[in-house]
Formats: sequence, structure tokens, C-alpha cells
Amino acid sequence: LGCASFLCRIIVWCSRMAEKKIRWLPLEANPDVINKYICNLGMQPTYLFYDVFGMDPDLLPLVPQPCIALVLLFPCSDKHYTFKNEEEERLKKEGQTVSQNLFYMKQYVGNACGTIGILHALSNNTESLTLGDGFLKRFFEKGQTMTPEERGRYLEEDEDISDAHQTSAQEGDTSPPPIDEKVNHHFLALVQKDGHLYELDGTKAFPINHGPTTPDNFLKDAARVCQEFMKRDPEEIHFNIMALSAAQ
Repeated sequence: LGCASFLCRIIVWCSRMAEKKIRWLPLEANPDVINKYICNLGMQPTYLFYDVFGMDPDLLPLVPQPCIALVLLFPCSDKHYTFKNEEEERLKKEGQTVSQNLFYMKQYVGNACGTIGILHALSNNTESLTLGDGFLKRFFEKGQTMTPEERGRYLEEDEDISDAHQTSAQEGDTSPPPIDEKVNHHFLALVQKDGHLYELDGTKAFPINHGPTTPDNFLKDAARVCQEFMKRDPEEIHFNIMALSAAQ
């Protein structure tokens, strides 16, 4: 009985260790930091991230063109989680069109949403980008035949991206919080693929199709989705948007 009890404790301990979630330091929504990060991963600076200073019609034209993706940082409030659950149930019942050419990945690493948002923005626009040797080229090529879950596990296990993320997380204008501290903000990407606008969030059950769009209308349509996030949380002010645009 003593041996059996000891073995049981070992199994429970190992199970809990296996379930312990890997966590990274959170990234800062800072284009200077992000651009250095992606260039270190093999991105040639033909496209870069830029701040979006507002969603108003007089501010959107300031975004460099062509703009091929947005990355939104938003607060994770109770209103967000309520809407997220309701949206998932609705789409499971109603269904939606999702392009087979969409590169989507799940998030298994805590605080990796910044990197995953960036990877979603880049991986769905490789035809516009120039990638040299490095993690990005390797991951995007290998990831073509992977499931969203397999892509998420690949990110979890790759030391190159983990090290690069941790370095970039410490290069912002503010010091990152302790790695175990709860972070109440989250990144997602908005991209255009095969004539539709998609929201890509690795913590959701699937990509979200926000309707038809074109390369010319992408920025306006993606800005509308960002505004919907803001309208659902009118008391929050901590939103940040970066655009992936042609280098100026």
C-alpha cells in the first residue's frame, strides 16, 4: 500500500508538471521593438509595423500604404469574454466561410499573443514580404502542412522564437511585469485573405470572418472591426493598433 501510494503521488506530480503552462514575458505594442524583432527573425524591411493614431476618417489616411494587416491590442474585460463566448456559440450554430489558404495557429504559451498576432499578420501576407533565412521562413514553410494546433505546439517548443521573444519583451519603453503576473491585455491580427476580412486570435476556437473586403478597402474595413471592440468596452481607453505597411 505504501509503494502504491507513493507511486500515485509521483504520477499526480508528473501530471501537474506536464499541465503547467509555459509563460513568456508580454510584448510591448511598440513598432520600433516589433520591427527589430521581426528583422532578427529573417524579415527584410520592405514592410514594417507603424502606429495607427486613430480610427477617424481624417487619421486613417496617415497610415502608410499599402497596409496589409492590423495588429490590435485590447483590454480583456468581462465584457470581452462574454461577447467571445456568445460569438463562438453563434458561429458554431450558423457556420461561416473560412478560406483554406488562411494560416491560423492556436496559442498554448502564456503571454505569447503578441508574437502570435505578428506571425498571423506576416504568414498571411508572405506574397508581399521578403524573407531571408531565419525562423520566419522556416516556420512558414513547415507550417503550411500543419494544423492550427500543431503550429501552436511548434511555437511552444522552438527555442529560437522563445529566446527572440524574451529579448524583445525587455526592449520596450517600459519594463515588463513579472512573468507570472496576470496580464489583462491581448493581441490579435486582422488580415485579408481570398476576399474576406479575418480576425485571428489563437485563444479563440477558430478564425472569425468579418465579411468581404478588398486590398483597397482593407484598412477601412479592419478599422471598423477595431471600433467594434472599442464600442463594446466604452469605459476602456487602453487600446493600441499597429499597421503592417510598406516601408516608408
